[in-house]
Amino acid sequence: MRIRVIHGPNLNLLGMREPDQYGSETLEALNARIEELARSLGVEVEIFQSNSEGEIVDLIQQCIGRADALVINPGAYTHYSIAIRDAVAAIRLPVVEVHLSNVYAREEFRHHSVIAPVARGQIAGFGGDSYLLGVRAAIRLVEEGRA
Repeated sequence: MRIRVIHGPNLNLLGMREPDQYGSETLEALNARIEELARSLGVEVEIFQSNSEGEIVDLIQQCIGRADALVINPGAYTHYSIAIRDAVAAIRLPVVEVHLSNVYAREEFRHHSVIAPVARGQIAGFGGDSYLLGVRAAIRLVEEGRA
């Protein structure tokens, strides 16, 4: 089984960007935890980060034939990127949307996701563990044959 993980804009700044919201864990440390979990569960994981909407769309489309599920944190694109939303809908794979912070306890504009209606589920508010929970959920969806 292959799981693709995509980190969206500004996640490359984890550890120094608003630590009160996002914690002190760096992206490299988070990726290492994701890889360790995947290894322990016997799945392959590919991890990418991009600040570019178009590149994220390309990475989502590349899941076709390369991945069995997608875990994505679209960052600020969550709230308005119809291009990312349409790419998620088009790949017809299980998709789990994740967020480090509890977006519903933050500014009003963060309460709406254009991705959620086309994702299988959303996990938010558990810091880096949101990704680990997302990977576990994605694996379960694949095992159950649920897109």
